[in-house]
Amino acid sequence: MFLQNATPAETAELTTPTGLKPPGGARPIIEFERVTVSYGRDAAATQALAESTFRIDHGDFIALVGPSGCGKSTILKLVGGLLKASSGHVFVARREVGAEDVRIGMAFQNPTLLPWLSIRDNVMLPLKIARPFREEWRQKRKTEYRDRADALLAKVGLQDFATKFPWQLSGGMQQRASLCRALIHDPTLLLLDEPFGALDQFTREELWATLQTLWMERRPTVLLVTHDLRESAFLANRIMVMSARPGRILVDERVNFPRPRTLDTTYQPEFTSLTHTLRSLIVAARSGAGAPS
Repeated sequence: MFLQNATPAETAELTTPTGLKPPGGARPIIEFERVTVSYGRDAAATQALAESTFRIDHGDFIALVGPSGCGKSTILKLVGGLLKASSGHVFVARREVGAEDVRIGMAFQNPTLLPWLSIRDNVMLPLKIARPFREEWRQKRKTEYRDRADALLAKVGLQDFATKFPWQLSGGMQQRASLCRALIHDPTLLLLDEPFGALDQFTREELWATLQTLWMERRPTVLLVTHDLRESAFLANRIMVMSARPGRILVDERVNFPRPRTLDTTYQPEFTSLTHTLRSLIVAARSGAGAPS
């Protein structure tokens, strides 16, 4: 079902995908209340995000898609506390952003691994920085924390590369290590900004399966920004389609394909129909036509 120009009440009805109820029932972890973002001041100001109200529940997997420059990454920065709203309120874990620490993992298009650290040490880096782990870093870095990193690396097939350096790994292997680093400290939120955009199609599809497995096992709340419509339909429980700048949510679409999804899923008529519909919506959004009736 498509929801065009969704109201907050209507959007709330879409937050629990069939068969994938968040732990403890539907509880919002991200809430936007009449949020806008503008860059610059006065006559030179550019509105990046039009007034937006929506909610995302604990344990959900959301994909943000839309034309370039529509505000997808702006929403990610607002949730991560890297950007302040021009108006309105952004709540994470029912507290306004900045009021209290929320454990967040991030992964980007480029792995951003530190070249002078081994893969294991790169993965363990959040444990050295994030509370409450950093208080026990000295005592546990060579025991419990090392074992935690090695277990994650084994999950993604990198168990034999823990002592290697980033420059000794392929791009896909580096991105696997980047996902491990984003998950090592058991984040409440996982923010992904085009994490597979720089990879070839075959590697990208392998990492879709890897990310799906990690999400199903750990159930962080995921907010994924992507231009790949197949990726959004393969990974997400909900797809939010944004308009051209100033961005706003045009359509909030629930994805009901059963998990675990496989590449065979992407060739099913229902999957192909969904991606074609999403493409039509984005083409319309680019032209300024908005969501079709």
